[in-house]
Amino acid sequence: MSTEENKALMRRFYEEVYNQKNLAAIDDYIAPNFFNHSASQLGITGGGDLEHVKLFVSMVMQVFPDLHYTVEDLIAEGDKVVARLTISGTQQGAFMGIPATGKHVTVSNIEIFRITNGRGVETWVQVDFLGLLQQLGAIPTPGQAS
Repeated sequence: MSTEENKALMRRFYEEVYNQKNLAAIDDYIAPNFFNHSASQLGITGGGDLEHVKLFVSMVMQVFPDLHYTVEDLIAEGDKVVARLTISGTQQGAFMGIPATGKHVTVSNIEIFRITNGRGVETWVQVDFLGLLQQLGAIPTPGQAS
């Protein structure tokens, strides 16, 4: 696939899976031999394979039912696509030991996907978890009394 086709694939992935809440579509975009190298997500789900991707996405959608991904940039070279994303949603369930707060959050996210035969086979994700935890009130912001 060309770099433009890979970028289009990733745009459809975020729109269909996350924004349209279509968990069944994960198999259309992620290969069975997929591996997630991201420590932050591995710590939440305990693994990095396709089944853990499904578990992670399902859990995040339950916690943030109005979850929305905005694709800010897609950059591709060879078999890799880098996505700069803005993720927003309202916490309606427990997350990482934090009870539901009802707070709306917006975080930045960078994801790198390696694509083979029209499906993601590897990813590296860098989410602003500090910003997320601060917005949820779990960690004080600088200058805020703890």
